[in-house]
Amino acid sequence: RVSIVCRLDEIESGTAKKVSVDGVAVALVRIGDDVYAIGDVCSHANVSLSDGGEVWCAEKQLECPKHGSAFSLTTGLPNTFPATQPVPVFSASVINGDIHVSAKGSVS
Repeated sequence: RVSIVCRLDEIESGTAKKVSVDGVAVALVRIGDDVYAIGDVCSHANVSLSDGGEVWCAEKQLECPKHGSAFSLTTGLPNTFPATQPVPVFSASVINGDIHVSAKGSVS
């Protein structure tokens, strides 16, 4: 199932926004005209990744604001400790300015 979660122009490039997809917290990240969707909850400390997490545009990663682990926007894998477990990755696309996210996430 695919949900329209917001408009592309509602998210500034280089930032993250928390959205809910079928009751699941998802961090939606925009880099240029590309969008990525990963689980919003850090696998290490139960913290919202989109709530103050820094987007690393060149690396396509979202950093946890609490302990600094950054998660790949394409695989969900953390790049550094203390996190060791990935977060789910969701399919995201832009259609006519709307961001669509698949409710089914996968973990690498």
